[in-house]
Amino acid sequence: MGYKSELKRAFSFLSVLAVGFSITNSWFGISASLVTGIYSGGTVVTVYGICLIALISTCVAISLSEMASAMPNAGGQYFWASELAPRKWSNFLAYITGGVAWAGAVFTSASATLSVASALVGVYQICNPEFTFNPLQTQGRWPIFIAYELLNLFAWFFNCYGKTIPPTAQITLYTSLISMIVITITVLAKSSPKNSAEFVFATFRNENGWSSPFIAFVVGLINPNWSFACLDAATHLAEEVPRPEKVIPIAILGTVAIGFVTSFVYSISIFFAIKDIDNVYLSPTGVPILEIFKQALQSTAGAVVLETLIICTGIGCVIACHTWQARLAWSFSRDRGLPGSRYWAVVHEKLDVPLNAHTLSCVLVAILGFLYIASSTAFNR
Repeated sequence: MGYKSELKRAFSFLSVLAVGFSITNSWFGISASLVTGIYSGGTVVTVYGICLIALISTCVAISLSEMASAMPNAGGQYFWASELAPRKWSNFLAYITGGVAWAGAVFTSASATLSVASALVGVYQICNPEFTFNPLQTQGRWPIFIAYELLNLFAWFFNCYGKTIPPTAQITLYTSLISMIVITITVLAKSSPKNSAEFVFATFRNENGWSSPFIAFVVGLINPNWSFACLDAATHLAEEVPRPEKVIPIAILGTVAIGFVTSFVYSISIFFAIKDIDNVYLSPTGVPILEIFKQALQSTAGAVVLETLIICTGIGCVIACHTWQARLAWSFSRDRGLPGSRYWAVVHEKLDVPLNAHTLSCVLVAILGFLYIASSTAFNR
């Protein structure tokens, strides 16, 4: 596509799929934003919303796959906009598309990092009941903020060495799938009595204050929609994998397929295990899924073990998000899309990563963390 190859093609099909799914990680997304769905529409919004969003995501994935097959490029959407838009508007549209795409990657990384940070603090709280914090108050948000910044720093470090990224992504994929299977089986096996099928498949709850059930349903779709986000991630690895015109489309479609199966099965099993949905809302841990595990297993230790599996999956998700945002910042800078592009477009020869672009993105994620201190709704999941 007219670009000099600067990054080694060290990724395989499996590692590209692993990065794509590690970011989307649909069942993890359901866990992280669970309260939004069950608070705004109840279980039916999540269960049927997964089917609806998966269908829409399949259409998006097919479109992305067609473009990635015809014009594989690390720039992804902004490169396609540049090539396909009318020449008069191509530069402007490509710039807007690239800027929005990179901003989306940075904000997604911040969101995923906050989810894992909240889970870490929630586990600490459930193990130490005397420790109390209120995320609605500034002083109560400090523990999560500190965990957020440390996790962001960890993800920066992990993405500084190119050779470790593909195997790490594959480990994350296996960890995610194994964790989902273990949690699903454990929750179904240990919870007793279980909820009725009516509760899981036919109970609509509107607890968010909207007078219109339709609006409540749409708001509740944030949960499944967030769980199928970032399908473009694999496209930005096009210059690091052999035969990208074939590998990238399969990885994108595979991400949707795996995401649908895992999130649908996982959600149903979790909803059958809920005993007291009001306590899920009001859990002192601030982590609804942790409260569900505790109710299902009737054991704090068991809940911590299952939540640890989610945290491990989430850490892999954060690492993959940083891989994604670094490639976007680098490719966008290569086309002079960012101020100081000459600096951000440099690829570190020994580390084989766009280190400067990666660091820039991580610094922005760190800065976004301060919004959580400033406002309890800034990172409303």
